[in-house]
Amino acid sequence: MGSTFNGLVGLIILVLDIWAIINVLKSGVGLGPKILWILLILLLPVLGLIIWAIAGPRGGGSGFAPR
Repeated sequence: MGSTFNGLVGLIILVLDIWAIINVLKSGVGLGPKILWILLILLLPVLGLIIWAIAGPRGGGSGFAPR
């Protein structure tokens, strides 16, 4: 049962990371900040997702990274 739960948690994190990357790509920030955000999300899946949720670029182009 434990491995099933761990697999489900891993799948949820993967889906959320993919969703975050798609949102970064659709944001209005420049190419450099997009690459940095995507690398952060890929290299630190859970922590990167949390940081992106708090300070990441949004669809309107606002966020941590300057345009």
